[in-house]
Amino acid sequence: MILVTVGTQVQFDRLVRTVDDWAGARARDDVFAQIGPSNQRYRHIRTERFIDPTEFRNFVEASSLVVAHAGMGSIITALELGKRILVMPRRASLGEHRNDHQVATAKRFAAQGRIEVAFDEDELADKLDHLDVHNGSERLGGEASPQLIRTLRAFIEGGGVRSEGTNVNVSA
Repeated sequence: MILVTVGTQVQFDRLVRTVDDWAGARARDDVFAQIGPSNQRYRHIRTERFIDPTEFRNFVEASSLVVAHAGMGSIITALELGKRILVMPRRASLGEHRNDHQVATAKRFAAQGRIEVAFDEDELADKLDHLDVHNGSERLGGEASPQLIRTLRAFIEGGGVRSEGTNVNVSA
């Protein structure tokens, strides 16, 4: 089964429509999508607007591939359960989000070799055609890596980050 998820805050019809068209063109009947607050109807895939967290985790467990927006919850859950994940980040220029943080997230995880990324509809359909979904992904451990702990410690002890010349203080 292929699980498509867009999170719960905003719809991502461009992603779901692309997967629906792909499933129809390939006569796939094994695609389920959690579509968020969308009123769109899809012809080739099963959909639900929302599913509870336990049910979501069960869907991820049962899937051979997760296709998602570049939301941290979706990415981390898939990696935690050792599932292949293909993400298409929302884009601010298309009115899908207020900024391009999902593009940055997708690029960062892709650079680590942990996820596959499609930046547009054509690339998503192509990757769906060619992605080997039978090979799982390495599961994330239940503990933070030493590198992550060092990075967070440096951030906290440094008092924040510099962004466009502004010091952001994160102390309580």
